[in-house]
Amino acid sequence: MALVTEELILQQLSKVKGPDLESDIVSLKLVNGVFVNDGKVIFSISVPAERAEELEPLRKAAEDVVANLDGVEKVTAVLTAERKAGEGSPVRPAPTAAQAGNVPPPMQAQARAQGGAQSGQKAGVPGIKSIIAVASGKGGVGKSTTSVNLALALSAAGKSVGILDADIYGPSMPRLLGITQKPEAKGKTLSPLEAFGIKVMSMGFLIEEETPMIWRGPMVISALTQMLREVAWGDLDVLVVDMPPGTGDAQLTMAQQVPLAGSVIVSTPQDIALIDARKGLNMFRKVDVPILGIIENMSTFICPKCGEQSDIFGHGGARDEAERLGVPFLGEVPLHMDIRSNSDAGTPVVVSDPNGPHAKIYQEIAMAVSERLDVESQAADAGRPEIVFE
Repeated sequence: MALVTEELILQQLSKVKGPDLESDIVSLKLVNGVFVNDGKVIFSISVPAERAEELEPLRKAAEDVVANLDGVEKVTAVLTAERKAGEGSPVRPAPTAAQAGNVPPPMQAQARAQGGAQSGQKAGVPGIKSIIAVASGKGGVGKSTTSVNLALALSAAGKSVGILDADIYGPSMPRLLGITQKPEAKGKTLSPLEAFGIKVMSMGFLIEEETPMIWRGPMVISALTQMLREVAWGDLDVLVVDMPPGTGDAQLTMAQQVPLAGSVIVSTPQDIALIDARKGLNMFRKVDVPILGIIENMSTFICPKCGEQSDIFGHGGARDEAERLGVPFLGEVPLHMDIRSNSDAGTPVVVSDPNGPHAKIYQEIAMAVSERLDVESQAADAGRPEIVFE
């Protein structure tokens, strides 16, 4: 197989005329974020927002010329609509039904998702009963460790579970679950990997651990859409989505376009973390995603030698915040060496020490999440109109 490089791709793309039909898209500096891995190529093309739909043929032409290179198996080009001062977030318009046949499958999925969001409906994922988002307003609060242990605890309780690592810029699941394999492609669908009885998909499976992801928002959204809707998840009771930290385009897109059954907010006890956690919580509220509850992570530090408790980040702040906001408090997870070391080793504490005190905490949180899912499901059913035939 020929070696496909960024330089070679840019040479091909220089054959594509830009919106002015005179210069090429490379010399116009419209091509950004070229990503190459195992024959798969992704890049974005910056275009004026008002011309995004009109320039769909340009995007298709760019995909076609790159697809002609030896060694290229799959190409995805994304139009990035540049935002001007005072305008809202750029959104690539969904292709019309007439155009859909000319759009590659990854973008068809994105179009379906966008179309559903615009019509007020969120397209579900076949086979998955409930999708829950684990989120935080900021990074560094242990959200991914919480996500993986929650998923494993739900699995231990008898549920069929998957976990989607939606943190494109900092994927953690390969290390947290000790997975080093690459997913297999079956046609246009990826097969998820498995660890400890749960199905897993992460961008970290597709790139090297130290490779930086220098992508614009639309490319991230496209990748998330593919990992959610073009993966053979099979039948799952719960899909846990480890969300990126913050409240940017990727988080908002997931909240608006994915039929989330609920969200779990992770925070540490100190005020600065709670401020950001509040932002994440309010984002979900604005798009009518139920708040399943708040988890206080790193709630207290327990010395592994003497057992003494020290409230390094304070204690009880998330519990107080949950009470103030009127949402459930799901539990406290201490800052302990065993949780950290087992996570780094790829053997999360729920499976490495399932009868230990820390696994018990996650199991109790999983039980509380399951109960909240049932409550929200019943509330949703109660809100549906009943048709009576006489």
